[in-house]
Amino acid sequence: MKKVLVACGGAVATSTVAANKVKAILKENNIQADVSQCRVSELGSKAQGADLIISTAKVDRDYGVPVIHGLPFISGVGLDKTKQEILDILK
Repeated sequence: MKKVLVACGGAVATSTVAANKVKAILKENNIQADVSQCRVSELGSKAQGADLIISTAKVDRDYGVPVIHGLPFISGVGLDKTKQEILDILK
């Protein structure tokens, strides 16, 4: 099973919206994954073993895991491209 972290500044509002949309995309594409939310500041302790990080806030550090900017889940701009990036990484 894949592990996806959805991070934002406060781990409440934007990460909840993004996480729900990511879960729907994965379900539509029959990809089993554990999708969990956290703050960007918690990535250092949570990124180990993750297959993908999706962040609605800026991530400056390299965690050795692909990072996708998740703002399109909030704004709708570039959403199709973001969905495809997620699928390409997790398939």
